[in-house]
Amino acid sequence: MKPAEPAPAAVAEGDIRASDADRDRVAEILREALAEGRLDPEEHAERIDTVYRAKTMGELEPVLRDLPAARGGRPQPGPGGDAYGAGAPVPDQNLVAIFSASVRKGRWQVPARINAFALFGAIEIDLTEAVFPQQQVRINATSIFGSVEIRVPENITLRSNGSGVLGSFEVEANDAEDADAPQVLVNGCAVLGSVEARLKRGAWIRDLRDRLREGRRELRHQLRDEHRERHEQLRQERRDMHEQLRSERRERRDRFRK
Repeated sequence: MKPAEPAPAAVAEGDIRASDADRDRVAEILREALAEGRLDPEEHAERIDTVYRAKTMGELEPVLRDLPAARGGRPQPGPGGDAYGAGAPVPDQNLVAIFSASVRKGRWQVPARINAFALFGAIEIDLTEAVFPQQQVRINATSIFGSVEIRVPENITLRSNGSGVLGSFEVEANDAEDADAPQVLVNGCAVLGSVEARLKRGAWIRDLRDRLREGRRELRHQLRDEHRERHEQLRQERRDMHEQLRSERRERRDRFRK
């Protein structure tokens, strides 16, 4: 009877090859760290260069070791959430407008929970250009003699569980065709005020994903170009130094002969 062949040795976790999605996740965490002031621009550039040169998960781990995102362990590959953006967990956000206005829009990472409170004020929450690190987002909206206005891309799931008391609580419910699309649940109440959540026609989260991918490709190309330029500059400096040394040696020989 032929002896059984030994099973191949398991690959260590740190030796697993890193994918483009893994590198992009780490780059997004570094971008947030730069925005929060945890990294200065020079440190950010050095780490980004390391990220896009990394070939294994183990090479990605050191660039996050001293950042809060590293507390949950090294970045893990996986399909969930990558299509719509992934990054470090985002803390809950509170938006308050008392006799004032509060606006959150543009490109930003949406936390799993947003608490919005308007008292004789107005709050605007625009998710049409946002990045969703997780699939489910809960917005707790309370309006008293005020207004809370929410705008979302038209290809996400939007649901509600709220009521109006002498006020208006209106949510344009929508079920996305993509089962993995983000889900936004609007809870709360409107007392002599209004809470409104609607789809922004023509705004698609997939468009944002494509723009983010294009931006990452451009960043990788830029880093490669900068790396080539630095390499060529070092080569030129070495050539200049060698030429200077040869010139100095020739001068010393000429003086000695005289």
